[in-house]
Amino acid sequence: MIVTVSRQIGAGGSAIASLVAHALGFRLVDNELIDRVAQQAGLSRTYVANREERAPGFLERLIRVLSRSTPEMQSAPPDRLPEPEEKSLVAATEKVVAELAAEGRVVLVGRAAPAVLSNTRDALHVKIVAPIPFRIARIVEADGVDEREAERRLKESDANRARYHRHHYGRDWGDPANYHMVLNTGSLGLDGATALIVVRANAMWKGNRQ
Repeated sequence: MIVTVSRQIGAGGSAIASLVAHALGFRLVDNELIDRVAQQAGLSRTYVANREERAPGFLERLIRVLSRSTPEMQSAPPDRLPEPEEKSLVAATEKVVAELAAEGRVVLVGRAAPAVLSNTRDALHVKIVAPIPFRIARIVEADGVDEREAERRLKESDANRARYHRHHYGRDWGDPANYHMVLNTGSLGLDGATALIVVRANAMWKGNRQ
């Protein structure tokens, strides 16, 4: 049994994933997933974390193309990691997600796991959402930024994740049909959303074991 948790920034998805893992007695894979992808791809952990569910934009792709044909653009500054091929990073992510899913009894956070594991029978795909004011308030509290900066981060994160799913999997990140459950923490709260996931996961797990 695998539970994947996709989340809008500020909606409390990571906290819910932790609560679900504890309630089910499953292994939580959140930051560890980043570590394993970084190791698989031969990249720094910081770089991979900053690239979470982020597809390259037009300008970024243009710079890559130009750098291949322009020698003076090929050497990256010493304090920056050279940009890897996006497909290589995606392939490493998919490999790690598949390996973790094969281990079973795991809660996976982010990394487009619902797309990678879309054909996995014993997976429960959940998306955590919330109203923008709720998300902004949580970002302000968690990151110590003002509301304007929190809203900027929110919009950037949503756009990056939407592009990543569309670019690499041809999926609409916002389409509820891509998930078994879409839960609004602005209405349910973190505990309420957790309880619903646990009930459904237990029902699925019991059914798959029969």
